[in-house]
Amino acid sequence: MSEDRPGWARRMVEERAARGWSQMDAVRVMIAYLPPDVEMSEQDLLRQWKRWEAGEVGEPKKYKAQIARTFGTTTGAFFPERGRRDGRAEIVQVSGMDTIEIIARLRASDVDDATLDALRITADRLCCEYAYMPADQLLVEGRAWLGRVVGLQHQRVSLAQHRELIALAGKLSLLVGCVEYDSGQPRHAEATRQAALMLGEEAGERGVQGWAHEMRAWFALTRGDFRGVIAAAEAGIAVAPTESVAAQLYAQQAKAWARLGDRQQTEVALDKGRQLLERLPYPINIENHFVVDPAKYDFYRMDAYRKVGEDRLAEQLALEVIRASTDFDGEERAPMRIAEARVTLGVIAARDGDLDTALAFGEKALQGHRQSLPSLAMVAGDLGQVLQNRFGHATEAVEFVHHLRELRGGQ
Repeated sequence: MSEDRPGWARRMVEERAARGWSQMDAVRVMIAYLPPDVEMSEQDLLRQWKRWEAGEVGEPKKYKAQIARTFGTTTGAFFPERGRRDGRAEIVQVSGMDTIEIIARLRASDVDDATLDALRITADRLCCEYAYMPADQLLVEGRAWLGRVVGLQHQRVSLAQHRELIALAGKLSLLVGCVEYDSGQPRHAEATRQAALMLGEEAGERGVQGWAHEMRAWFALTRGDFRGVIAAAEAGIAVAPTESVAAQLYAQQAKAWARLGDRQQTEVALDKGRQLLERLPYPINIENHFVVDPAKYDFYRMDAYRKVGEDRLAEQLALEVIRASTDFDGEERAPMRIAEARVTLGVIAARDGDLDTALAFGEKALQGHRQSLPSLAMVAGDLGQVLQNRFGHATEAVEFVHHLRELRGGQ
C-alpha cells in the first residue's frame, strides 16, 4: 500500500488493526452512524472504505464525523487542521503596538480600546507559549503581565473595561497557576487557582470558572485523589456545560474512572467529551492552552486506555499523539504530550517483555525540555510499576525506578 497516502487514510488502517477488525467489521460499525438520509449497503460502503484506506480518493468530507466516531474520537482529531500563529507578530498587526509600547501605555494609565486589544492578544500569546516555553521563563513573564493587568483595575476605566480587565486577570491567573504547578509549587498554584475562580465569577466568565475547576481536577488526579477529580469535574461541568473546557473535564473524569478500574464509566465520560467537541465549532486558535484542541482527545483516550490495559489501542493512540504533536520539520509542538505518549509506549513495551525498548522510551520521555513534573511523574509511575513487576532484578530497571522516585521527590 502506498506510503504517500494521506494521514487520515493511514490512520483508518492503523485504528482498525489496533482493534483486530477486518474492513467489514469497521464498515458494520460505521454504517450504524450514517445519517438517516444516506442509503448505502454494507457492500457499497465496503468498496468505499477500501478506496479510502488505499488513499485512492480525496478526503471523505461527507463522512468525516462517522469515520471518527467509528473509532471513538473526534472529527478534528482524525482530520486535523494545522498551523501555529505568530502571537507576537499578531499583536503588532492588530493593535499597531509592540510589547514595549504596550507597557509604556500601561505605565501612563492610557487604557483605551487599542491597549485592551493588545493586552488580550498578549494574554492569548502567553497561553499559546505554555506548551513549549521553558517554565521558569513563562512564569516570570506571566506574573509580570498579571501584575500589570491587576494594577489597571484601580485606574479610571469604564465598567466594560473594568470587566474586561478582570476577565484578563482571571485568564492570566489560570496560566500562572498551571506553570506554578508544573514547576513543583502546589501551594502557590492552588492559591492562584482560587484567585482565578474568584475573578472568573466576578467577571461572569464561565470559561475561566470552568478552567479553575479543571485545574482542581488536575491537581487531584496527580495526587491520587480520584474521587476528588470526579467531584471537581462535576462542579466545572455544572458551571460551564457548553464551553470547550467541559470536554477536558469529562476527560479528567475518564482518567479518574480508569484509575478506579471502572471501564464502563471511563467510556461514558470519554464519549460525553467527544460528543461535546463534535457540537462545538472548530477552534480559531488550537495553540492556546485554554482552548481544547480536538486532536487532544486522542491524548486523553491514550491515558485512559493505558490504564485499563487496552495496550494495542493505547499504543496506536500514542503514535498518533506523537505524529500530531510534531511539525513537518520535526519540531515538537507539544513536548509534554509527546513525553507522556513515549511513557505509554514504554509501558506497553514493558508489558510485552521488551525491557530495552521500555527503558529507551522512558528515558527519552524524562529528557524533555518542557515538562509538567506532577503529570509526568504520575504517568511515568505506571512504567515504574510495570518494570518492578516484570523486571525487578534487572539493574537497568532498578536504576530507572530510582530515577522516578527522585523525580517525585523533587516536586
